[in-house]
Amino acid sequence: MKEWRKTLFGRELVFQHGKVAKQSAGSIWARFGDSVVLATVNISDKTVEGIDFVPLTVEFMEKFYAAGKIPGGFVKRESKPSESGILSSRLIDRPIRPLFPKTLRNEVQVIVTVLSVDPDSPTDVLGISAASLALNISKVPFDGIAAGVQVGYVDGEFIVFPTVEQLERSKIDIVVAGTKDAITMVEGEAKEVSEEEMLQALMVAHNAIKELVAFQEEIIKEFNVEKMPLPEPKYNVELVEKFAEYIDMNELEKRIFMRGKQERAEMADEYYESIVQKFFEDNNITTEEEQEEYVIPLKEKYDEISKKLMRKIIIERGIRADGRGPKDIRPITCEVGLLPRTHGSSLFTRGETQSLGIVTLGSPAEEQIIDTLIEEGTKRFILHYNFPPFSTGEVKPLRGPSRREIGHGHLAERAVKAVIPPEDEFPYVIRVVSEILESNGSSSMATVCSGSLALMDAGVPIKKHVAGVAMGLILEEGRGVILTDIIGLEDHWGDMDFKVAGTRDGITAFQMDCKVSGVSEELLRQALYQAKEARMFILDKLYETIPEPRKQLSPYAPRISWFYIDPTRSGELIGPGGKIIKSIIKMFNVEISLDDETGKVTVSGIDAEKVNQAVEYIKNMFRDVTIGDIYDGRVTRVENYGIFVEILPGKIGLTHASKLGNAKPNSFKVGDRLKVEVINIDETGRLQLRRVEE
Repeated sequence: MKEWRKTLFGRELVFQHGKVAKQSAGSIWARFGDSVVLATVNISDKTVEGIDFVPLTVEFMEKFYAAGKIPGGFVKRESKPSESGILSSRLIDRPIRPLFPKTLRNEVQVIVTVLSVDPDSPTDVLGISAASLALNISKVPFDGIAAGVQVGYVDGEFIVFPTVEQLERSKIDIVVAGTKDAITMVEGEAKEVSEEEMLQALMVAHNAIKELVAFQEEIIKEFNVEKMPLPEPKYNVELVEKFAEYIDMNELEKRIFMRGKQERAEMADEYYESIVQKFFEDNNITTEEEQEEYVIPLKEKYDEISKKLMRKIIIERGIRADGRGPKDIRPITCEVGLLPRTHGSSLFTRGETQSLGIVTLGSPAEEQIIDTLIEEGTKRFILHYNFPPFSTGEVKPLRGPSRREIGHGHLAERAVKAVIPPEDEFPYVIRVVSEILESNGSSSMATVCSGSLALMDAGVPIKKHVAGVAMGLILEEGRGVILTDIIGLEDHWGDMDFKVAGTRDGITAFQMDCKVSGVSEELLRQALYQAKEARMFILDKLYETIPEPRKQLSPYAPRISWFYIDPTRSGELIGPGGKIIKSIIKMFNVEISLDDETGKVTVSGIDAEKVNQAVEYIKNMFRDVTIGDIYDGRVTRVENYGIFVEILPGKIGLTHASKLGNAKPNSFKVGDRLKVEVINIDETGRLQLRRVEE
């Protein structure tokens, strides 16, 4: 067994190899603080035929024992990945995926298993370095060293790997990954920070990444690893290179540089099919089997040439595929109040990207229960993102939410939650759903915009609109062009996907994936400020549509009222076995939630009058009774010696026969209303009443 130790960022980082998981192609046991993960990598001996991508899967396995917990539910064991596990898998996947050779076609599996959790030392961020090291000491073809750090911004100071307590006070919470040469991934949120503050956070992160990469370099030098050779192509490589001669660049330009995603794709495919057929005829490739071997390499060559052409024209002429200039934003339209029965709705359209935003308001009882390795509790703001196949004109089976959908929804949720009012101002559970109806460009940023519009349409008292925009980069021979509001083609063939969301006062969420090194600080600064300019333009469109939240909630939204009782008397509201609170819920057809610690009582229901009646009923239960008070009571029992009258919920007193005036007890029946005065309260709290003549 080998072990390497180094103190970094106030904690000891430990890597071990050769003690566990020795049958894996590569394995690293990593510890940072009290967090421990095991990163294992394996590769299949057989290549996958008929694909044009690296078949990589990254899994993040959360084990509840790592936090000293037993999983909830009936099964009591870990099953499918949680949402937090999926997000962690994506966090590890994104910085390592670009470092695999593009021609690798053997299945690669990276599994990061969480064995011990220290809330102050994030396991997913540790997993980036552990996975990188495991890949580098294995036979898996892998070109580069990656590492990740978490950065906070507390009291004007940037902190690498902040504690949980520091994060609660932090204006920035981002995870940054990269190599010694460049930042390759950013994911996180902020509390309306400036572009300059965000840029400084990135630079601090990259300096920390360099330290982690240097530590990995020291370790890798001790290994003499022979990497698996990449598969030799079965086709004639020189012949594929010759295919470039069949492409008329003027004709290709006409087909790439045209408006409309579907039309562009159809025209490019049509031209490709025509020259492929000529290529096969000229080179006597006649059998179906031979042609099948050339399908993928020829398409890759065609795409490579198309990519170079698109990038060249953007760099030299400043013209993009759909005719826009680098800073131009596609036409934007916004609508609100489309759906009559939902609590709030909007439609945000930007070019060929369209998000239908829907807001649903619920009672506190509908909060989402959170039970992860680190977090326990509830969540009152939820944003879900759906990406159906029809949004891109495709036919695919409908399954549960994909990793992409969960990741995009999480980013949009982080962006919008910065403006969600606190519970004591607006006690509703808020769910935003984004239905992507059309997609060509950033649908996650469209989700931020539609969500902001729908929240105001629903009457949620957010003080500001939030908007987002996706930026791109074309970098060729030292010349860089920042693109505003990128379309799918520019995302696919560009060098950077850079999403920034925020208000007029600052950034609230940030995500970046970079495919190249050499993105300088100045280029990042330019991208951030160009994104700010675009964000302000989009925010103006949102404010023109609905400048402030509606004053009234939808008539179909529940009505909520809350107040406080003495928490030491909570049992009086609940009753034995919940008998009293259940009877009130049934009586008024409402929902009631009670916080035992604070004594906060929340009553909700569709009928506002019933809610008010329930609130008054409960308040009366806890109202103090004093001698001389007069009440309009209800007869609950009749005896020969007097009648019992309920003056407040649960408070019943005896009106003796002698205190009924001229009336007799048997002249009353249960349910009769009777005005009475409290004339005595004995030591045990029993009430004595007398009838008050009308």
